[in-house]
Amino acid sequence: MITNSEVLIKVCNLEKTYGKVHALNGISDEIRKGEVVVVIGPSGSGKSTYLRSLNLLEVPTSGKIFFDGVDITDKATDINLHRQKMGMVFQHFNLFPHMTILKNLTIAPMKLQGKSEEEATKVAMNLLERVGLANRADAYPSQLSGGQKQRIAIVRALAMNPEVMLFDEPTSALDPEMVGEVLDIMKELGKEGMTMVIVTHEMGFAREVADRVVFIDQGQIQEQNTPKEFFENPQNPRLRDFLSKVL
Repeated sequence: MITNSEVLIKVCNLEKTYGKVHALNGISDEIRKGEVVVVIGPSGSGKSTYLRSLNLLEVPTSGKIFFDGVDITDKATDINLHRQKMGMVFQHFNLFPHMTILKNLTIAPMKLQGKSEEEATKVAMNLLERVGLANRADAYPSQLSGGQKQRIAIVRALAMNPEVMLFDEPTSALDPEMVGEVLDIMKELGKEGMTMVIVTHEMGFAREVADRVVFIDQGQIQEQNTPKEFFENPQNPRLRDFLSKVL
């Protein structure tokens, strides 16, 4: 749900090489505030590399990324400051196993944003309530199902009050029956106007939630469109071939 037309992330001619492998091959894009962008493509196409480049978890070989008007690829930029505004949810949950769920949620806001324990706890409990897991605040990650852990991972990112959420195949490590509970939260965030960039294999979700679907192959954006046009009237032959295999 695009709430306005202001560009939040501007990507200019992004390249990423690993030796002779060209993972990203001149990607340019603009992500607007409140926009939900779903990125799809075959394995090894560069889609996760692209997503991880947006907060410099992958450092581009060349090209520029502007976040809120600031060139985050500039060496002088404090990238850690900008990462606080970009929530990231991975395929694997990366929760601290030796900490309770509540501690997992409050540690970053207290350490990085200087929030008091009381303040951080209040935010964390409100978010846990929202995802139906307030009763698990004192549990440890090992006591939760995969779907619950991924909901906690989303909440942990939200506890930092980010401007954008980046999701890297957030449901691919989950049992099929747990996928829905994670996608439901993401749908809610989209309706509330959260800017999101999501790499996923969930085509039904892309069709339902995205403002724009982007197809990446061979390190390039091959096609992008509204979900309706993208799925019903694909132009690129490679996209038509890809969709014929996954739909």
